[in-house]
Amino acid sequence: MANKSCESVLFFFLFLVISFNAISVSAQKCDNITGTFKPNSPYDKNRQLIHSTLASNVTAQAGYYFIGSIGISPDQVYTMGMCAQAAENDVCALCIKTTSESLLQSCPNEADAFFWSGEETLCLVRYSNRPFSGLLDMEPRGAIYNTGELNTNLTEFDILWKNLTSGMIAGITSSSSGANNSSKYYTYALAPVPDFKNISAMMQCTPDVSSENCSTCLRTNVDDYDNCCRGYQGGVISRPNCFFRWEVYSFSGAIDQINLPKSPPPSPTTSPVANLPKKDRRISGGSISGIVVVIVVTIILIVVSLVIFKRRKQKQDIDLPSDLIMVSNEPESVQYDLKTIESATSNFSERNKLGKGGFGEVYKGMLMNGTEIAVKRLSKTSGQGEVEFKNEVVVVAKLQHINLVRLLGFSLQGEEKLLVYEFVSNKSLDYFLFDATKRNQLDWTKQRNIIGGITRGILYLHQDSRLKIIHRDLKASNILLDSDMNPKISDFGMARIFGMDQTVANTGRVVGTFGYMSPEYVTHGQFSMKSDVYSFGVLILEIISGKKNSSFYQMDGLVNNLVTYVWRLWENKSLHELIDPGIRDDFKTDEVIRYIHIGLLCVQKNPADRPTMSTIHQMVTTSSITLPVPLPPGFFFRNEQGLNPLGQRLEPGQSTSKSFACSVDEATITDVNPR
Repeated sequence: MANKSCESVLFFFLFLVISFNAISVSAQKCDNITGTFKPNSPYDKNRQLIHSTLASNVTAQAGYYFIGSIGISPDQVYTMGMCAQAAENDVCALCIKTTSESLLQSCPNEADAFFWSGEETLCLVRYSNRPFSGLLDMEPRGAIYNTGELNTNLTEFDILWKNLTSGMIAGITSSSSGANNSSKYYTYALAPVPDFKNISAMMQCTPDVSSENCSTCLRTNVDDYDNCCRGYQGGVISRPNCFFRWEVYSFSGAIDQINLPKSPPPSPTTSPVANLPKKDRRISGGSISGIVVVIVVTIILIVVSLVIFKRRKQKQDIDLPSDLIMVSNEPESVQYDLKTIESATSNFSERNKLGKGGFGEVYKGMLMNGTEIAVKRLSKTSGQGEVEFKNEVVVVAKLQHINLVRLLGFSLQGEEKLLVYEFVSNKSLDYFLFDATKRNQLDWTKQRNIIGGITRGILYLHQDSRLKIIHRDLKASNILLDSDMNPKISDFGMARIFGMDQTVANTGRVVGTFGYMSPEYVTHGQFSMKSDVYSFGVLILEIISGKKNSSFYQMDGLVNNLVTYVWRLWENKSLHELIDPGIRDDFKTDEVIRYIHIGLLCVQKNPADRPTMSTIHQMVTTSSITLPVPLPPGFFFRNEQGLNPLGQRLEPGQSTSKSFACSVDEATITDVNPR
């Protein structure tokens, strides 16, 4: 990565050296008026993070315009990205990407900067430590010009030039209503001129400002160029909210190579600094040589700085578990200051506590910008808490799906290990599922949607995400429900990343929750995607029945766990008895029976007999698919009438530990040594 960064910097500066006679400076400005920051500080990390996804965020929007922020004050970074014309998606993405990289490298500690750039399309990247959407900013300003002089009647030329620019400003601000973001406040015009083929000019304002502010910004740009560089063959004046360029030849992009006379013009050339007197605006050959030397020295300093920065960042990376496969050098999430989290949660007030999980407590909080959060505070006495903490940061930061809870950031200071999640308002599935009163809120339509959402979330983990994730702790308490009762899978502390060609793994440390863990995992420490399928099957049966798998039920005088109970109903062709009476007036019997059938297929004893999540998704979305006949499930109790449930045995070959027969699912367990 360091080599690639150095190569990019070297290429950028070589481009400047090669095209130096054409362009005095780039249309890029770094500003420290609003403050500076230290490299690798929280502000810098937020700046790097939000710009790493800026290109995809811009091209994902209709009109190729994105404005957003990340972090919290004083480390909050506001950013904007846009492509001025509706160019091809990949052209816009490339422009935003290269412009972002250049801006971040060229402004190492300035808290406010912008860069208008482009060849095939004009694009803008801007960031600041203050909100700027809708505000007109006239500073800082960038100015570049063509050093070729106009060899024509300046009086006539000036009249034509001013008529052209005035007409463009009037047109751009009057015809922008209803335009999409990429074409709003954008115009390009040509006009014939004596001694030249034509004049071409481009104007653009950012879509967030008013038409009056756009007009003010562009008019100031035109006046600045007239005062600065009158008599030359073109140039650029740019500000954070507007861009103006004109040339005596046709151009398509923003900063194309400018054709120049082979020898330096005899008259003084114009400097990009508008307030310098004309007599000081000549750039001699000696000056150019001096500037080239400065650029070469700058290249060396930047390369050395990048190497030092890279080494420091590597030292500060979180020490991740050795059995994790990393896809980047650091988690893609925001690191919060501990004081910020303490303030958001009222210093972890008891009244803000949402609940307690296997590795600590969860608190509700609110950041200063009004964002509601859920903070998972890992127990200081947990011997394995740090491993699970690091694992969850790495895994969840890589995942983005509507049915997965979103990780906003983390804090790791001293003994405090905190994970900051989006706040999900309706608590967890078990809060409704196993309460006789609250369960009435889960009619069949909601239950079906919850099952479908969990299906999509697990399918994303197994197949559709950048990583291949085995959750290993799917259970009702780890399914959160938003305000619309949509499910979000949470708690990735036990998750494992698989290689793309990997199908199974073994461990001497069994983790998870009894009742949801598959037989091969409990007895042999073997886990795979089919382990999650087993847990999902248990979830389906719990959702439909409203009963915990760890409970015991009487049927024909026999004691059963939920899986065994459902299997006996299947054998007796009485699956309808499983259905919660509270929803019996709100469904089609065949549809619910089909879902129970799918649940039984998921809890088959042999992993090879369980369907994949992609197949399950087809089963729950397409009723025409014929379901195979299930075999006896895993952990099927072959008990006899009248026996004590604590003395019940599992099938031969399975663990004979009594804890498996009577375990509960209230907390996650770890360090169970398999046979």
